[in-house]
Amino acid sequence: MRALNLVADRELVVVDQPAPPPPEAGEVQIRVKAVALNHIDVWGFRGMAFAKRKLPLAVGAEASGEIAAVGEGVTNFKPGQKVVMYGAKTCGVCKPCVEGRDNFCENVGGLYGFHLDGFSRELMNMPARLVIPVPDNVSLRDAACAPIAFSTVQHMLFDNAKLQPGETILVHAGGSGIGTVAIMMAKKIGCTVITTVGDDSKIEGVKALGADYVINYRKDRFEGETRKITKKKGVDVVFEHVGADTFNGSLLVMKRGGRLVTCGSTSGPTTTINLMQLFQQQYRIFGSFGATMKNIAESLEKMSDGMLPVIDTEVSMEDVEPALKRMESRQVFGKIIVHF
Repeated sequence: MRALNLVADRELVVVDQPAPPPPEAGEVQIRVKAVALNHIDVWGFRGMAFAKRKLPLAVGAEASGEIAAVGEGVTNFKPGQKVVMYGAKTCGVCKPCVEGRDNFCENVGGLYGFHLDGFSRELMNMPARLVIPVPDNVSLRDAACAPIAFSTVQHMLFDNAKLQPGETILVHAGGSGIGTVAIMMAKKIGCTVITTVGDDSKIEGVKALGADYVINYRKDRFEGETRKITKKKGVDVVFEHVGADTFNGSLLVMKRGGRLVTCGSTSGPTTTINLMQLFQQQYRIFGSFGATMKNIAESLEKMSDGMLPVIDTEVSMEDVEPALKRMESRQVFGKIIVHF
């Protein structure tokens, strides 16, 4: 079978390797059909000193596929069934796992495609408990965006920030994979959506998704523009994933008691904050990492109801390296899909 392996920093190769053995008891074998790229793939591609991993490593952290075979005792899946896979090797037995808080697993074995061999291989075996069925009316291309992009936003907005209908939200980087999803999910419940983009070419695209106001942060300071839009009242929620470049400005544009939820730091992981501002304004800051199995199922339900991911480009396994470089340059609008 073919696999896409990272063999050194910024060096990907397509290799032929032995197919996995038949699935063991409690496992399923999956034929991967589509992989959706994320910034975690970019980080892994360019090298992360803190990542404990051995190369070569099969990349790909988010994917969909079909059941190829089932192991002994697996009764909830059958060959040919469409599925997506959870992106972390959780233990399944600790208190958070038992409670359905999968992303708080106390004994997590690593992230697929980052610490562990990922989904960019034609066949792979996984514990059946980490596999989620895909509704019949959702394509494998779209479903590939559920395990990270859609579910991360679902977890951020509704489990953490508790976004409510009628509230005003600032979504950073509205043209990104998770930014496009955040706009759609917020607009679906009747929120006023303000978003930022880095290029005028993305303005009409985010408006079509439901953004009410669009700020090109390369031309205007989003802090001042957001204050104007809200008539100095500020926003209820900030959807933050950019990091150091925007974090303090995001605090400035929130109303008293506003909520900031963050899942990323693509512009840098370190910042300082004014503690007096934090407690006087009674801000609430939520760190959000990954999602739960339930969030993935909820995301697939939203896709089934017609909320589909924005696809920037679709590429073959051989063209992943330039696709990652395109993501790194922030030229994408939506998701990049790799077909197998």
